[in-house]
Amino acid sequence: MSHNHEEVEEMTDDYDMAEAGDETGDEYHEREGRESDSDDDEFSHSNNKVTDTSSAQARKGKDIQGIPWERLSISREKYRQTRLEQYKNYENIPDSGEASEKECKATQKGGLYYEFWQNTRSVKSTILHFQLRNLVWATSKHDVYLMSHFSVLHWSALTGQPKELVNVQGHVAPREKHPGSLAEGFSQTQVSTLAVRDNLLVAGGFQGELICKHLDREGVSFCCRTTYDDNAITNAVEIYNSSSGAVHFIASNNDCGVRDYDMERFQLSKHFRFQWPVNHTSLSPDGKLLIIVGDDPEGMVIDANSGKVVHKLHGHLDYSFASAWHPNGLTFATGNQDKTCRVWDIRNLSKSTDVLRGNIGAIRSVRFTSDGQFMAMAEPADFVHVFDVQSGYNKCQELDFFGEISGVSFSPDTEALFVGVWDRTYGSLLQYRRVHSFVYHDSLF
Repeated sequence: MSHNHEEVEEMTDDYDMAEAGDETGDEYHEREGRESDSDDDEFSHSNNKVTDTSSAQARKGKDIQGIPWERLSISREKYRQTRLEQYKNYENIPDSGEASEKECKATQKGGLYYEFWQNTRSVKSTILHFQLRNLVWATSKHDVYLMSHFSVLHWSALTGQPKELVNVQGHVAPREKHPGSLAEGFSQTQVSTLAVRDNLLVAGGFQGELICKHLDREGVSFCCRTTYDDNAITNAVEIYNSSSGAVHFIASNNDCGVRDYDMERFQLSKHFRFQWPVNHTSLSPDGKLLIIVGDDPEGMVIDANSGKVVHKLHGHLDYSFASAWHPNGLTFATGNQDKTCRVWDIRNLSKSTDVLRGNIGAIRSVRFTSDGQFMAMAEPADFVHVFDVQSGYNKCQELDFFGEISGVSFSPDTEALFVGVWDRTYGSLLQYRRVHSFVYHDSLF
């Protein structure tokens, strides 16, 4: 992934919702270090004037983000068209998005798998690096963890209240003593990625920092730095349970390394090195294989124990930043800056089985539901696509809003889907609820 200083500094000045009231505004594009901005009087409401949106209000016609289109000089439809025409996708390999279009399959839109439930602005789901969008995690249909500026927050859908778990703006040091843990901790950590599972939270930083917190314990449990290399940013983290039941996590780094940490012993257990920066990894459900994607159009499937390459993945035309396994362990998906998500079958990796395309930008996050029925594919902004896996990815639902996407997460029970949206005025957490079809009950009437 890109590591130029200008590309990773805090968000400054792009995706300007103020332009919604100006049809001749500047073009919008995905680029380095931007902050969603809203300076126009029509959009810049103070927090006490901008209220959250419920499903009941949305059914009566209120915009799910609370944007007052009736007071603006442009309609929502017109602004959407402007965004589609003017948003510029960030590419490391020129014209990759255009070149990939001919391979993409046509999908039937209009599905309704998850319905809008509520939108809360009590938390601002923020991002620090424009290519890394894994900063929202749900551990239940009520519990969500996310980054909000320098705070790692827990938000409860039951109480509607956020709680700060860790503040990384100042000094963070571990309260527990473990071999290899940096007792001095870190100061002013810029969190680039986050993962939460069960009772473990792991945050990765721009300088290779790893901060581990057990949610049932006070303070931070463990701090370490993956490397002191200049190009050390932690691009992704995945938490999993080993075959013995021990809790582990895998860190993907820009120094071309993938590291496996055993959190029972608080030790580095494996370290694999590759030829290019690794942007994302995903472990297969049986724990035997790892998907490796990064700053190369080719991805890899490797042996999770030895690090040996099992198969290379040919098809993508740019760098990849997302991957995910289907729960069946036979198929997986990869998301790329060429605007596509490719679906692969481990039984024949000579080519991908499906090529799915977004609307405006790179596919920066991919998630499957735990039952395998749906796959969410998130673009950098405005769109999350939920595919019906059982239809062969031929049918999908399109979630449509405005703002940079900091992350997407299904709840483990599949009942909820959360989307973090970053915009200075309309930054929020969108919650969708799964739609169930009760065929048996329907047949009685």
